[in-house]
Amino acid sequence: MTPTGTAAISRRRMVTGVATLAVLSTGATAARAQESAVTAIDIALEPDDIMIQHAQAANARLLQDFPKGFALDATHHPHISMLQQFVRTADLDHVYAAAGRVFGEEKPLSWKLKAFKYYYIPSPPIGLAGIVVETTPDLLRLQQNLIAAVTPFTVQDGTRAAFVSTEDGRDIQAFLLEYVADFVKIAAGPKFNPHVTIGVDTETYLNKLLAEPFDAFTFSPAGASVYQLGSFGTARKELKALPLTS
Repeated sequence: MTPTGTAAISRRRMVTGVATLAVLSTGATAARAQESAVTAIDIALEPDDIMIQHAQAANARLLQDFPKGFALDATHHPHISMLQQFVRTADLDHVYAAAGRVFGEEKPLSWKLKAFKYYYIPSPPIGLAGIVVETTPDLLRLQQNLIAAVTPFTVQDGTRAAFVSTEDGRDIQAFLLEYVADFVKIAAGPKFNPHVTIGVDTETYLNKLLAEPFDAFTFSPAGASVYQLGSFGTARKELKALPLTS
């Protein structure tokens, strides 16, 4: 073989080696990105038709007054948030299994829950409204057991990329990042406020809504799921349905 031919082979081998290293580097980068990816989840009880009808009726009222709000639909599921957290995306299957075991030890389908008033979280000049559910020992026990089961897979901080977004993260409120990160501190145990979100409206209208008499009603859980959160903490994407027993 001539020196020229040997040099050509060496160059080809070098090019091939560089290309191989590039592919390996890209794969390693993708693997690290997957390992570090975070998902904002909501482990939720889903209410029966009685609550859904009340929530949808209230949602229709809000939309009539404030059309810029959101409708309760297939991507905005009526639900009772039991636990919101940032978890490692790579551990989602472990989260499903852990939450499933907790629900398997309970009998939520037989619970009778009482809805007794409206409320809203202010974000001036608007507010996020919901129907408040009376806290019960069953709900508190379920929440504490879910926290214990899921904590090994949680991370403290997440970004807008952890949420379902239709606007490249611009529709994810800054307060929502803090709320999910601090959920166990600010929305669990004695501070738990079980509710079904009904939509968004101006504070002016919501204050009028809260001043109206509220006809309390009872309902029961009908299902449970793990959702990926979206704007205003809505249950935008069902990640896993969890079986319940009665």
